[in-house]
Amino acid sequence: MRQLACLMLSGAMCLMAQEPIDYNGWMNQGVQQFKAARYADATASFERAAAMDPSRPTAYLYLGTSYMQQYIPGAASPENLLLAQRAEEQFRRVLEIDPRNKTALSSLASLTLNQKRFDEALGWYGKVIAADPANADAYYTLGFVAWSKWYPEYAKARASAGLKPQDPGPIPDAGVRQSLNSQYGAMLQAGIDALNKALELNPEYDDAMAYLNLLIRERADLLDSVAEYQQDVAVADQWVQKALAVKKAKAERRSTAAGLSVPPPPPPPTPFPAAQQRIRIAANVQEASLIQRVEPTPPAGVNVHGDVVLAVVIGREGTVQEIQVMQGHPMLIRPALDAVKQWKYRPTLLNGNPVEVATQVTLQF
Repeated sequence: MRQLACLMLSGAMCLMAQEPIDYNGWMNQGVQQFKAARYADATASFERAAAMDPSRPTAYLYLGTSYMQQYIPGAASPENLLLAQRAEEQFRRVLEIDPRNKTALSSLASLTLNQKRFDEALGWYGKVIAADPANADAYYTLGFVAWSKWYPEYAKARASAGLKPQDPGPIPDAGVRQSLNSQYGAMLQAGIDALNKALELNPEYDDAMAYLNLLIRERADLLDSVAEYQQDVAVADQWVQKALAVKKAKAERRSTAAGLSVPPPPPPPTPFPAAQQRIRIAANVQEASLIQRVEPTPPAGVNVHGDVVLAVVIGREGTVQEIQVMQGHPMLIRPALDAVKQWKYRPTLLNGNPVEVATQVTLQF
């Protein structure tokens, strides 16, 4: 019995001896835990490091990143929102010490964007650009945010006018055009300018070309004459062709580097933007088109039950392109996302052409 007590005491002393004793020790331990994706453990280590030396921004930077890694965009649970809040607090602490820290600025910009706090995101990306004027991604994101803020009202206006996605513009009601122009005209131009700047910095930024196509094409619906409308649409079509050419060139370079044969070119684009070629289908109807279903794997050792509800966008080829969490227990969301990302559907056709589908998926655990 005495020997067992000695052994237990010796083991405890050994564990205590292994515990870091200074700032660098806690930071090194936290980094190793972070690399191993043990984010909760890493958070605790970085908190100890920050407490030992509050003047150093690095601990807060790693601490905020650890919280951010655990945050799931779109999940509305209190636990998940708290993770985002704590991440934001740490990045703000970094900026109190180093106001132009590019990583902290970019992290806050990304965090507010993922939470769809678009006005705040615009402000943070402006600060990212001030600190890093050659950041093409920041300019691209400004264009994306402009489109994200504008598109819902634009789509509503077209629907109210009785226009189908394939119907050409401009929007018939001059009052509606004037109202949208007054409210969003400056924003649209700012988005277009930002995307042009992203392309100036990175001429092969095909995603920037795609959103430039959307903003120009949709802005055309606010013009007063068919001739002006057609002129803007022609410019938008040119950006579609440029984006496809860049994607093809990139694919060829990747294939050449890998020693593979070059695949055939993609089919010609439809004359309307992808965002307009999307229809909504009820969950039970869309389920009939599911041809590959991967079942989620519940987290080991966790006795949690319930439903996870996801809003998904299915691409023209039948693959899942976008997922947004509507509800679900935080422990069940990650396996649900990992499973649904692998699902495949039969393509949905509208007037003989494949379209994107917005629908809802519910997984039961």
